[in-house]
Amino acid sequence: MKVYITWLLGVIAWNYLVPNAAPIEDVIVAVLLSFLSIGLKKVFK
Repeated sequence: MKVYITWLLGVIAWNYLVPNAAPIEDVIVAVLLSFLSIGLKKVFK
């Protein structure tokens, strides 16, 4: 659950801090957040 909450906070922060981002930037950030969540799963395991 910690990983999901961290990912969700990252998505919310990105959308509020960079509201005029291009769609490709949204995709890149989503991929980076995905890698972050994979790494956090290993840490919290």
